[in-house]
Amino acid sequence: MNIILQNIVSGLLVGGVYGLAALGLSLAFGVLKVLNIAHGELIMFGGYIAFFAFSAIGVDPFLSILIVFPVLVIFGLVLHGTLFTHIVRFEEEDRIKNSLLIGFGLTLILQTIAIQLFSADERSILTAYSSAGFELGGIRFPLIRLGALLLAIVSVVLLEIFLNRTWAGRALRATSENWQTAALNGINVRQTYFIAFGLAAGLAGLTGVLLATGFSVAPSIGLQWTLKALIVVVLAGLGSIRGALFGGLLLGVAEALSAYAFGSEYREIIGLIMFVIVLSVRPQGLFGGDHA
Repeated sequence: MNIILQNIVSGLLVGGVYGLAALGLSLAFGVLKVLNIAHGELIMFGGYIAFFAFSAIGVDPFLSILIVFPVLVIFGLVLHGTLFTHIVRFEEEDRIKNSLLIGFGLTLILQTIAIQLFSADERSILTAYSSAGFELGGIRFPLIRLGALLLAIVSVVLLEIFLNRTWAGRALRATSENWQTAALNGINVRQTYFIAFGLAAGLAGLTGVLLATGFSVAPSIGLQWTLKALIVVVLAGLGSIRGALFGGLLLGVAEALSAYAFGSEYREIIGLIMFVIVLSVRPQGLFGGDHA
């Protein structure tokens, strides 16, 4: 029983990272109705920034979020202003198609740039507390993974506060519901698109920090983490913010239990199975109706 509980706890702790990875992708889709396939590359660059901030000037990885988040927000604003802003004038179906094409091209470009800048080697951050943790009832809780789950929860809470308590956040919500009506009510729709895409990129950067500390970063990880985020977004419901974290936790536990029951080679398969089942049976997602 302790082994099963340990796997559930481990799945929940990893699931927090999955949820944070999906949060930015969900926000961008919920507001702009674009699917940024290069989301994983933004995660990857966030991880590299955290790694070099730690190795070059000794910035603690959890403090490096103060550097990573604004840098990725600015990068996201540049990407939107140069690439994605041209497709938001299309109808929703054409937005998705064109954003997929742009995202695939951007993925190849960012991967190539990362290889040239950082080489193809995997990098990870090892701190004095990397292997630290504590036991409770025979269950081990690694501090790094607990910190990752806490950061994911705080990010969701702060994003919810921003969306519900600020004028800019309410503008994002109105635009996600109906951009024409939002524009008629005096909301600068183009500005809200910039804000949403910048925030999505910043959240991707935070996920990269967690990967650099608890996993590893390399130029090739982008597609893997885009797929993870997309699975969680489908589980949660397209555009669902609060559901993204719960979807990530669900996927983490499912992967951990399937690896325990059937072997580690089935860890990745369970997510794809859940993806297909939910998309077929409940296309609005398990938490559908809760949108940005």
